[in-house]
Amino acid sequence: MSGGNGDDQRPTPDPSPDQPPRIPLPRASVEDTGRPLPALEDLGDPTPRPAPLVLEHRVLKSLLGAWALAACSTEETAAVEEHLGDCGLCADEARRLREAVGLLHPAESLDLAPSLRARVLEGCLERRPPRIPVPEWATPYDAETARLDALLQDFGDAEWHAPVRLRWFEKDEPTSRRTTVAGVIAHLLTVDGLVAIALGLEDPMGEVTADRPTPAARTDAYWRASHFPPTRAVRAPWREQTHALVRTVSFTGGGGDGGGGRGKLSVPYGDFELPLHDAMLDRAFECWVHAEDIAEAVDYPYEPPSGSDLHQMVGLAARMLPTVLSARRRAGLAAPAPGRHLVPAGEPGRSLRLEIEGSGGGEWLIPLDSPAAVGSAEHEVAHVALDGAEFCRLAAGHVAPAEAAAGQVGDRAAIRDVLLAAASLSRM
Repeated sequence: MSGGNGDDQRPTPDPSPDQPPRIPLPRASVEDTGRPLPALEDLGDPTPRPAPLVLEHRVLKSLLGAWALAACSTEETAAVEEHLGDCGLCADEARRLREAVGLLHPAESLDLAPSLRARVLEGCLERRPPRIPVPEWATPYDAETARLDALLQDFGDAEWHAPVRLRWFEKDEPTSRRTTVAGVIAHLLTVDGLVAIALGLEDPMGEVTADRPTPAARTDAYWRASHFPPTRAVRAPWREQTHALVRTVSFTGGGGDGGGGRGKLSVPYGDFELPLHDAMLDRAFECWVHAEDIAEAVDYPYEPPSGSDLHQMVGLAARMLPTVLSARRRAGLAAPAPGRHLVPAGEPGRSLRLEIEGSGGGEWLIPLDSPAAVGSAEHEVAHVALDGAEFCRLAAGHVAPAEAAAGQVGDRAAIRDVLLAAASLSRM
């Protein structure tokens, strides 16, 4: 080891084993020695500056716009700024250009409220006079498909391939399936195709065949056969099919007396059937639910349906609950009805009052003991209150029955069975 002060360089004895090592003092700087500092030209410049650009006046003037946008190179910027000190005309032009650039970047955001498009579309749907009168039971489908189409309007490739998780309940357990925005539209296309087939329209599946005529099987078959993952190209056939469905039911009445016998038309879903009117409501409901899935995936706000449309959707779910309760009892998933015999068809029986609050609100008496029984206020054993959108999300499998924000009074077993039955309405 060595240490010292200035030019005094003397050996330092090794420390004894019993003493800590000696820390050397800092070296003296050249300023402390009294010696003169070397001249800068003697040291040399390790990074010599490039020679300044020599540009003609017309070239410098043509660079003023790029300079105002900070798009010039370092050399060009130096040349322009040196020129501005000598040329008054160019200096005035540069000042005006800089002010114009400032107007392009205001401090406040010019972005419109994200919900503006939804409000404008809602206003248009309320005010536009339809060329063809759409039946009341088909207006929710018409409105929800139009809202979803507006959401998809400006999607780029990134949004179309954004991951989406489809959620539903199966055997009282939450289930999900991962796909993309394009995959969701393909799913809607294939399931809406069940209604198209019932109306005599072309099946969007084409030559693709599914193992079973269920929504899930049709979707799986389409996903496997199509370009995977589905792309934005799926929007066009889905959009055209929605228009064709609305046109067809509007022209024919879709179930009215003048509909050529279509009043008894039903739509098979594989495991069950729905009357055409209810099938159109079902498709409107699923369109809204999956539009919310898509909006969540791309971080975009999305409002629930209008109050009148939401009321129809809740009414459909309420009408389906007695049949679902009966099926769950047969499968051992719900408590058996008390007594040895079911309530005869058309007779009043134990009932649960379903109260829907807020937009789309109303009350429904749900018969508990038989699908053919009649709900009765005199036989009411339980009362459940839910927000309309919350109840629909429960029926869509997006809210667990135990987490539904419900006001509950009465028979707890009956309430539990009804909430689980509502969740089991969901499907892929």
